[in-house]
Parts: sequence; C-alpha cells; structure tokens
Amino acid sequence: MQRYQSYICGEWIDGEGVETNLYNAITGDKIGETSSAGIDYEAALKYGRSKGGEKLRKMTFPERGRMLKALAFYLLDRKKRYYEVSAWTGATKVDSWIDIEGGIGNLFANASLRRQFPDLPYNVDGVMAPLSKEGTFIGHHIQVPKRGVAVHINAFNFPIWGMLEKIAVNLMAGVPAIVKPSEYTCYLTEVMVRDIIDSKILPEGALQLVCGLGRGIIDHVDSEDVVTFTGSAHTGKLLKALPHISDRSVPFNLEADSLNATVLGEHAVPGTAEFDLFIKETVKEITVKAGQKCTAVRRIIVPEKLIEDVQKGISARLASTMIGDPSQEGVRMGALATRTQVDRVRENVELLAKSQEIVYGNMDEFDVVGADKDKGAFFSPILFLNDNPYTKTDVHSIEAFGPVSTIMPYKTMDDAIELSRMGKGSLVSSIVTPNDQEAKDYVINAASMHGRILVLNKDCAKESTGHGSPMPLLTHGGPGRAGGGEEMGGKRGILHYMQRTAIQGHPTTISHITEQFQVGAAQPEANPHVFRKHFEELVVGETVFTHKHTVTTTDIVNFANVSGDNFYAHMDETSLDGTIFEERVAHGYFVLSKAAGLFVDPKKGPVLLNYGIDEARFTKPVYAGATLGVRFTVKEKIDQEKRDEEDIAKGIVKFLVDVYDETGETVALATILTMVRKLDQSS
Repeated sequence: MQRYQSYICGEWIDGEGVETNLYNAITGDKIGETSSAGIDYEAALKYGRSKGGEKLRKMTFPERGRMLKALAFYLLDRKKRYYEVSAWTGATKVDSWIDIEGGIGNLFANASLRRQFPDLPYNVDGVMAPLSKEGTFIGHHIQVPKRGVAVHINAFNFPIWGMLEKIAVNLMAGVPAIVKPSEYTCYLTEVMVRDIIDSKILPEGALQLVCGLGRGIIDHVDSEDVVTFTGSAHTGKLLKALPHISDRSVPFNLEADSLNATVLGEHAVPGTAEFDLFIKETVKEITVKAGQKCTAVRRIIVPEKLIEDVQKGISARLASTMIGDPSQEGVRMGALATRTQVDRVRENVELLAKSQEIVYGNMDEFDVVGADKDKGAFFSPILFLNDNPYTKTDVHSIEAFGPVSTIMPYKTMDDAIELSRMGKGSLVSSIVTPNDQEAKDYVINAASMHGRILVLNKDCAKESTGHGSPMPLLTHGGPGRAGGGEEMGGKRGILHYMQRTAIQGHPTTISHITEQFQVGAAQPEANPHVFRKHFEELVVGETVFTHKHTVTTTDIVNFANVSGDNFYAHMDETSLDGTIFEERVAHGYFVLSKAAGLFVDPKKGPVLLNYGIDEARFTKPVYAGATLGVRFTVKEKIDQEKRDEEDIAKGIVKFLVDVYDETGETVALATILTMVRKLDQSS
C-alpha cells in the first residue's frame, strides 16, 4: 500500500502508524495511507529558520523572483502527472486546471513582482520623512524578512493552488515554509513537492511538507513565525485562540469558508446579455469543483419579479450538467473529495431544508455516468428557494460546502445590499448588471463586508476570470465570518512576511543603509563623469555638478515653436493678471530638456539609453534671466537579468535630476531611468 510521506529536516519520512486512509473520490478504492504522528515539529521549525531561512534572506528580490520563475517552468513541464493524480480527488479537467495551472500561475505572477522591489534582500518602504529644520536628521522605513517560518495549514479542496499561492509570497519575502495540506488530499501535494525537492531550485530547508493530521504543528511557533489557516471558521478560530499564539504575538492569517453572494441587478432583465451571464456564471459556481470552493456562490440574490425566471434558468442548466467520472466524455461535474464530505454536506442541506424549499435536485436520486454513486463521493446539485430571507435566516449562517446554493428575492438595491451583508462577512461577492450606477451603488455600500467584488457585464465577460477565482495580484480574504485575514494581493502579500522598521539618522547614513540616495546626503563629485562609468563602477550618491545656462526669451519662444506648446503663460505677457506668474515663464519641459543638455556626456560609453522619467516636479517658476545648473546624482542601482545569451549584460540606474537657479533654490526635480552596460558581460 502506498505510503504518502512528509518531508522534514531534509528527509522523506513516515509518521507512526496510520492516521488517515486515502481513497479515490470517483471509485471509492483505497489509494494509500498517511500519518504525521511522531514528527518533531520543534526541530522542523529550527531547520527551516536556520537552513532555509538563512539562504533565502541573503538572496535579493530579483534572485528570489528568478527562482520562482524557474520553479514555475519546471512544474509546468511535469503537469501531466499532476492531472492524473488530481482526478483521484474527484476533479474534472477544468477543476484540475484551476488547481494545477492556477497554482503555477501564482508562481509566475509573484516572480514578476521582483521588478517592484529594490535590488536588495530587504525592501525600502515609502519615502524619506524630514525630521529636522536643517535636514541633518531624517527618517525612513525598511522591511526585512522575518527570521521565522511560514506554517501553512491548507484545506482539502485545492491541494496544489492552496500551497503554491501561499509559498510564492513567503519565498519572495525571504521566508521558508512548512506546508500542511489536508490529510484527505495530501497525496496530490506530495507528488508535486517531491518534484520541487528533486529540482533543487529552492534552497534546502525552504520548503518542508507534513502529510497527515499535523497535530502539534504550531505548538512551537514563535513571534517571527507566521501561521496561515484556510478552512472552516470554527477550526481556524480555535487555533488562533491558542494561548501561545497571543502570548508570543504570532501573526495568524485566517481565511475561512464564507456565505458568498451574487446579485442580479434590476437592469439585467431576461433578454439582456447580463441576465444570461448571471445564469451561466451562477451555475458554474455551483458545479465547478462540485461547489467545494471557499469562494463559491451560496446565496443568489435576485429582484423579486425575476425569481421565477432565474429559478427556471438555473434549473435548466443544472439539469444539463452531467455528473460522474471526469474521464467520461460529457461529464461536467465530478465528485466531492471524500465520503466524509458527502456526509457533512448532506447534514447541512437537511438543516437548510427546515427553513427553505428545495426547488432542484435530490440527494438520493440522481444519475452518475461511468461510476457507482454509492462507492464514489458524488452529490447532486441542490438549489433552494428562500421566499423570505429576512425571517428565514439559516441561509445566512449555515454553509453546505458542496454544490448547494439558495435563491432569495429583494425589492430594492438597498435590500440586496443588506442581504449580502447578512452573511456576516465574505471572501467575495458579485453583481451582474449593465448599469454602471447600479454597480457603483452596490460596490460602495456592500464593500465593507466583502473582501472582493466582481462587477460583471457583457463588456468584460469574455476576459473575466469569474466570481470564484482569486487572482494573485489582488487581495484574497474577507472580514467577519471570512476570517478577517488577507493574503496574496501582489506586493502586499509579500510584505505580510516582513518586519517594517523605522530608521532615523543623517541622510548620508540612511542613504548607505537603503542604498538609495536621500536628499541632504553627501554628494561626492563624480570623476570621471557618471556616463563614463559601467554599472558596477557607479556609487550611490556620487554627483555631476554641471555647467550653467542663463534662460532667455528666445529660449522660451524657440521651445514653443519646436514643441507646439503655446500656452498663454509662456507666450502672452498680457494675459498674466490673476495668475501666479510675474512675467512669461519658461516651459517646465524646456527646463528638463535644458537640464539634459547640461548633464549628458554625449560621447559613446556604457550608458545604452534613457527610457523614462519618474516623479517630475516643477517647484519654482523660471523666468528669462534665471541661471540654471544641475546636480545629477546616482540615486539607485537595480540589477537586470539577461534575456538570453546574446543579450547585453546591463543594469538599471536611477539618477536624481536636481535643477537649481542662481539663488541655489531647486526649480525642478525628476528621476531619470537609464540602462547601463556592465563591465562583466558574462553576468
């Protein structure tokens, strides 16, 4: 019998005895067993902190991003095996695609975030805060990787996505992970983790795996560790309330199943594309993964005059949805993950049936294609109708975690908003409407109770990812019943695993710590000119002090002729009454253009190109007669990877352009981005 193992402290190990027998959700056949009994979790945490954490913390954000990108490509090459095993969980090919390639997509998405971080192992957050009159004392913030381990306790419904969407962010932050998938579907996670370990793409100790019940897995966590939990709110709250979690101030992110709602707008009447979209998307949310998604639609909120139309439309589509073995042609819905889950869903359907009517589906009588419904973990879609959701309120508190949802009526949009909020907090809601004002009213007034809101109409439908699909660059989580947690969200998700620390000191010192030039820091004169230096030779803070130029009226007229910008403040002195200008003023873009003429060293050298300007500001009017000079300072350096062997080895250098006048006062500021060749063309 196949034993599914844990990967702990650099070794694949068996737990003691058998904690969980594992079964094929389609056939009911036993496929293996697993146990985590006897695992030394204290040793696993220490191993992750020292072995994996030490290596990850030394890597820069670009290096960690490239590591994730390489891992994503590696896993894509092996996806066929994951699809084969995923079918054992009851998943159709579409279900498996969401789990497998959706999970790998998280690696790609988070890898791309490396460009939003500095070329450092830590992050420089925000902008400098001036703290003194003379500018010799400033403040800033940095964010460094926590010197702990991310412990991820995941649900049974997404054995791969659940792991990859979480480890992608902690690895980008420089923090190792211990992953504990659900014991019921851990066999799929184990298959992928074996490939990850064999790849040697991640540093040893960066990822450990617990297959089994995982009892005691968070007994030894400390203040620099992070615990995430995805699953039932009841279990999550019990873990979060453990005394040592609060005593040690351990960050604990809870993402719980919730009673998500979809709303049909009053303008989306039958015959509109939006009405058809609503029916299609709602049925998809009921049947994809057999309704086993924390983001699935549980409450269908509909204008009371359209209840019958919606009920008929959903029922018809559900009736055409073939249930059975996903390998059989035409099957659109597979099984629940386990027979245990069948019993749990049945129990909650029976509770809901006490206060509302089943209008589609029968838990005992339904057809299954290519399998035995008494052996597999199959369950019929169930559609309820609740004719008075303000008094029959079980629907707002009981969740059947399967293909189960309830239609309920509303009179006005305010009613729809209130009904959506009666779920006491959800991961996601959606509204389908062709009317943008209706969409705005719903979003603004319902948002405080939902972690994400999808606004769907015919214009975005073709490319919409749907109600139930959290995206790696958007926040996933929700208030209240949904757990009050937050994960993913692009850069935000990575920062959850970092400690933000305020730093104070002289601008020169803060520049050295952040490796970003801070105004007021020392500006040693560059020799030779910075455009004569390769990427490796440039030093943050070194500065070119340019020759000067006195602005003339001819400059202003000529620039207007070249640019076509004849704005009155530049060209008509008779129109300045009531303005802030004393006389015709030079164009801001002339000032920057002239600054470039002053700071550029024109001869061919290591600078390949200038490809952008950031943070351009014109801080003081420049009139004819003003004499301009430029302080041109190396602000920040960012390494850049080669696209291929033929590519030029180069990096990005940000230069601060500080244009000042004869009084020494700054008149314009900008950051230019340049691409600079490296000395070492092999890197």
